[in-house]
Amino acid sequence: MHIFISNSSGVPIYEQIVNQIKNHIISGGLSEGEALPSMRLLAKELRISVITTKRAYEELENEGFIVSLVGKGSFVASKNMDFIREENLRRMEEHLQNAVDLSKASQLGLESLIDLIKILYNGE
Repeated sequence: MHIFISNSSGVPIYEQIVNQIKNHIISGGLSEGEALPSMRLLAKELRISVITTKRAYEELENEGFIVSLVGKGSFVASKNMDFIREENLRRMEEHLQNAVDLSKASQLGLESLIDLIKILYNGE
């Protein structure tokens, strides 16, 4: 599992970690039951504070992506397909909202935007 931290992105470091681990889980890059690096090891590898990795892991656990067992570590939680579907829908809505905003700013009509989405969806 590779996590890349950008100090210039404007996104808090813990949030970058959360988003990247979520993406690894949703895409299947991390499997159910797979161990995550310890908070200390991840902090050392990324050269960040253990407090930051702790916050990221707590966020992931609160959202149901990982489970933490005292003395054993943190592991990828069993996949709740409804939850993953909702997460994907939320992400799609965010991207589509950006597309709608750009479309309006470019004075591209709804039909043209729909045609563009159809082309992209069908891989034409």
